[in-house]
Amino acid sequence: MAFRRRRREDAVQAEVDDAAQDELDIDDADIDDADFDDLADDLADDPGDSADDLSSPGRRPGRRGADSGSPAPAGDDSAAGPWDGAGSFPERERMDFGSLHIPAREGFEVQINMAEDQGVWIAVLRGDSGLQLQAFAAPKTSGLWDEVRQEIAEEIAKAGGDSEEAEGPFGTELHARVRTDPLENRRTQSQPVRFLGVDGPRWFLRGVISGPAARRPELARQFEEIFADVVVIRGDHPAPPRDLLEIRLPDEARAALEEQMAAEADGQVPPDPFERGPEITETR
Repeated sequence: MAFRRRRREDAVQAEVDDAAQDELDIDDADIDDADFDDLADDLADDPGDSADDLSSPGRRPGRRGADSGSPAPAGDDSAAGPWDGAGSFPERERMDFGSLHIPAREGFEVQINMAEDQGVWIAVLRGDSGLQLQAFAAPKTSGLWDEVRQEIAEEIAKAGGDSEEAEGPFGTELHARVRTDPLENRRTQSQPVRFLGVDGPRWFLRGVISGPAARRPELARQFEEIFADVVVIRGDHPAPPRDLLEIRLPDEARAALEEQMAAEADGQVPPDPFERGPEITETR
């Protein structure tokens, strides 16, 4: 596995992120009274005892752990992920990024990407294909995916692309062709992208599959398996719906970054802001 901090223009599907992220960025004026009621309820209620939420519109009861609050035995296929960290889930090796625990798979590269207008996201890469992952706070009584999916489709259309809904392993998806910035002396091209979404208890997980895997099911399957095995750690703190859940560096990556920053503070040449950041590689 490799952990990399990368500049924005190197990120997977950066062109798509702007349109998708616009639909998840809100200000106080966009939060209605019901959403504030949810925040007040969060202060009083335990996040794990939301049994009524499982029957709410937009929820996927089979895509979260049971209410035991502990990992399920490995190989337990009684339910399907993505998993809620407050419930039970298969015990497998995962990388801890705070709100997202990403399954460790041989042959895949995992990156943390950061941009001022998009926040932080996880990218899982293999070859020319990638899966982008972000988790957001959601209301207790309804999901976000139906609404967000429509908004993303509208933004893609405004940008000159096209999209259509299709059924996939996680329910309704959005299959799109987005226009990319033209290269010198070349025409504008369209790139296929798959938007995945799952509503959990007080969280929403979005995935974006890009590259050849967006149009070839045999390549997409490996990314679908990773998406299905993600554990979302919502936490018990109140947060406005659509707020991005915190993503943080794993311990070894944070230690390497701190070491590099300390060396730079000792008087070495300041880093080039356009250079790729530190890399930590684990050989399997």
